[in-house]
Amino acid sequence: MLDNAMKQQLQTYLQNLKTPVELITVSDDSAKAKELTTLADEIASLSDKVSIAQAGEQHQGERKPTLIVRSVEKGSELRFAGIPMGHEFTSLVLALLHSGGHPMKLDEEVIEQVRNLDGEYNFETYISLSCQNCPDVVQALNMMAIINPNIRHVMIDGALNQDEVNERNVMAVPSVYLNGENFSQGRTTLAEILAKLDTGASKRQAESLNAKQAYDMLVVGAGPAGSAAAVYTARKGLRTGLVTSRFGGQVADTVGIENFISVKATEGPRLVAQLEEHVRDYDVDIMQNQAVSAVTGAKQVGGLIEVELENGAILKSRSVLLATGARWREMNVPGEQEYRGKGVAYCPHCDGPLFKGKRVAVIGGGNSGIEAAIDLAGIVEHVTVLEFSDVLRADEVLQKKARSMGNIDIIMQAQTTEVVGDGQRVTGLNYTDRVSGESKQVELAGIFVQIGLVPNTEFLKVEGDEGVELTQRGEIVVGRRGETNIPGVFAAGDVTDSPYKQIIIAMGDGANAALGAFDYLIRTPVAEPETENAEEVEVA
Repeated sequence: MLDNAMKQQLQTYLQNLKTPVELITVSDDSAKAKELTTLADEIASLSDKVSIAQAGEQHQGERKPTLIVRSVEKGSELRFAGIPMGHEFTSLVLALLHSGGHPMKLDEEVIEQVRNLDGEYNFETYISLSCQNCPDVVQALNMMAIINPNIRHVMIDGALNQDEVNERNVMAVPSVYLNGENFSQGRTTLAEILAKLDTGASKRQAESLNAKQAYDMLVVGAGPAGSAAAVYTARKGLRTGLVTSRFGGQVADTVGIENFISVKATEGPRLVAQLEEHVRDYDVDIMQNQAVSAVTGAKQVGGLIEVELENGAILKSRSVLLATGARWREMNVPGEQEYRGKGVAYCPHCDGPLFKGKRVAVIGGGNSGIEAAIDLAGIVEHVTVLEFSDVLRADEVLQKKARSMGNIDIIMQAQTTEVVGDGQRVTGLNYTDRVSGESKQVELAGIFVQIGLVPNTEFLKVEGDEGVELTQRGEIVVGRRGETNIPGVFAAGDVTDSPYKQIIIAMGDGANAALGAFDYLIRTPVAEPETENAEEVEVA
């Protein structure tokens, strides 16, 4: 199961084990069960702190095959219903290390919050081994299960448990169930899980955030632009805060990144981990799992700008840099929201394997759309690409590859009008031929939407001329140095009216805007604190 390089790497990791770990395999006569047993034996041979234990009667009701990673000291049991290879191999390695006493990379405050959760929590996570977002969810829940004995978690490979997938109508991964009920879909961080479970956390966080001193620079968003900006301002010695809903933003959902200079290729999750590590090398006050609801400019130049969070907290700073990025654009047609996660999907890499042998559509003929069609064509029965325009905007090399594949059809000048389903899942879509005006229907099981980006600027939309200036498309208007129309407020990356939306460009934009903010700060005197009765004080 493991090649020599993987064995050597894993053996090095297992040297960090402090307490014994047991591997329990619950098997049947299937080929996959034999593979799992072989994997367990290979792992056990690499460390004297890892042993094989026999499945007991209490394990007979387990899914087969299942690998159980048990901490001998704590008694915690992490379950992998399937073979945790591919993207989930990292989840297996971390399960071994954490079960064996290796410290988790979590703040003590977070660990205490998990430990103090009341109640019984039985989590089940349906994954695909090709999904790059699934490991984050699996690892978060595994850590919680080790910290709190009232929390249990099992990773379920949907491909090996197809009956369950069909019964529960799982059509997107990761899909998390809590105590038998749907809990979440898509990438979810530990902080987000805690926010849903610990209802009093938001109020406690708001009180803590309100007590923070004013910053020199407050960065909103921790994608490539925000991370670059935080590093640059921190290096200048400025008191820097970074508030974000999740580190990396949409980059965490990106698979192949191939346009970095000096690096042939990388993946989104890996890049996000590197971004976070780099930012944490500096004295940056990081506030995660926070969403901004409003930005209010200073009452006078050189004064403090206020950033209000959705939990009610207000942060203050001499300058603010907005780097909230963008998200996938939706079709906004009837049925899209109803069948989201039930056939309507946005990531072909994560959800594509769930449509193996079925007919699907890709909406959009740009690079992302044609790349999605090519990837899906190797998995599904047939792909129909619907493009609104009369030309494809994808690179010519991608177009040629797509047209050379026998199971891809491309329909031009097609306007999607409705997602059709049977109440449980997608069964087709309706579109209008923009040349003839004729309405047509395509029968299919899945729809992958790939039609561009929408800037995350809803929180900036205010009545009148007092807010940050936005384009008609909702993008922040910026100058050469990333400055906006409000003194002290800067912006960078995909959220701005930059003509090109690329990760590598967003990083440069973040650095540029950070230096622009630094220049603003050194040239702008600090405003005197305002006094409510300024005239009376002066007369006295």
